[in-house]
Amino acid sequence: MADKENLHRYLVQAREDLVGKLDGLSEYDARRPLTPTGTNLLGLVKHVAFTQLGYLTEVFGRPPGLAYPEGDDDMWAGPGETREDVLGWYRHSCERADETIAALDLDAPGYVSWWGPERGHVTLQQVLVHLVAEVARHAGHADILRETIDGAVGRRPGDPSLATRSDEEWAAWRERLEAAARAAAET
Repeated sequence: MADKENLHRYLVQAREDLVGKLDGLSEYDARRPLTPTGTNLLGLVKHVAFTQLGYLTEVFGRPPGLAYPEGDDDMWAGPGETREDVLGWYRHSCERADETIAALDLDAPGYVSWWGPERGHVTLQQVLVHLVAEVARHAGHADILRETIDGAVGRRPGDPSLATRSDEEWAAWRERLEAAARAAAET
């Protein structure tokens, strides 16, 4: 598989992992802040939508087709914004990003203005590597948030990369880890 297709495949997988964490959640659970800084699932999806859009449109002189939220408004869904609004922006972002990826070679030059003149000159390959890492990072955040909400773990129900344990076995596993942490703290 060619490098561009491989990077694109990893980006698509990370996107799917992230947005899949919204499946089956109530509006409240999709939006509620779960960390001291307010991190929430729908906000992560909105943030990735606009982050990806910026990197794969503006950086390469292509029109984004959407206005960007102001300040930290990309990190949460406001009262007048629906889940479908956010998912629509996300789909738009993915479509525009995929168009850029298809149209350009990996060595196509771009400029990331928010990185500054000393780091801002980039190629599509650099941006794709950055975005794969960025989206996967937020998908990891989403994994933890979703587990906090309802215990759902993995990429999808029955994810073969996870150990299969009953609730009781998970509780025993957690106790084992807690005991190890306490023992380490005493040394």
